[in-house]
Amino acid sequence: MTGGAVRVLIADDQMMVREGFSVLLGAMPGIEVVGEAVNGREAVERVRELSPDVVLMDIRMPELNGIEATRQIVAADGTAKVLVLTTFDLDEYVYQALRAGASGFLLKDASARQLADGVRVVASGEALLAPSVTRRLIAEFARLSDRPRPVLAPQGAYGELTDRETEVLVQIAQGLSNAEIAERLVVAESTVKTHVSRVLVKLGLRDRTQAAVFAYEARLVTPG
Repeated sequence: MTGGAVRVLIADDQMMVREGFSVLLGAMPGIEVVGEAVNGREAVERVRELSPDVVLMDIRMPELNGIEATRQIVAADGTAKVLVLTTFDLDEYVYQALRAGASGFLLKDASARQLADGVRVVASGEALLAPSVTRRLIAEFARLSDRPRPVLAPQGAYGELTDRETEVLVQIAQGLSNAEIAERLVVAESTVKTHVSRVLVKLGLRDRTQAAVFAYEARLVTPG
């Protein structure tokens, strides 16, 4: 971040949406809109050029959709976080976006404050997994439960985790924040942050969103 401001790239094929988000976020303290992209391919290129902290990514775009653009950005960049924005509140998009490496998911009808808060949350390394999104993710795993699924890390890798780390991983998958996990486990929030960091390192995962997806795919958490 430059001067403490969160650098944001807006990727959407609709000019009015890009301009609207740019105005909304530009008026928020601590956020700087550094560029725009009109499709997924341009988004990937602009990330290389501008090194934003957060990419606001539309899903349905020409040339390269937001899911594949997210996958390429996460694989190539390693630092930019992707916050997926869509008009379509559908299970398949939540699931595909998170599996592609997105750190969060918001609908385009979110308020300006929700959008700004989402950008800040994702930039800080937290997952933007609202309870409603987590429930949709669980429902998607239930729907796909009889199909073979790839996992984000080798099967059984969670055996390297301690019992407490496994417990923290499960609660991440349930959509709990660090503060909520700390309250549930009756420990300091700093202790939870340490556990989360160790979980990510041991499993070779990018962030807590991937940790949540991993927990479901490893069947540490099952739809109930």
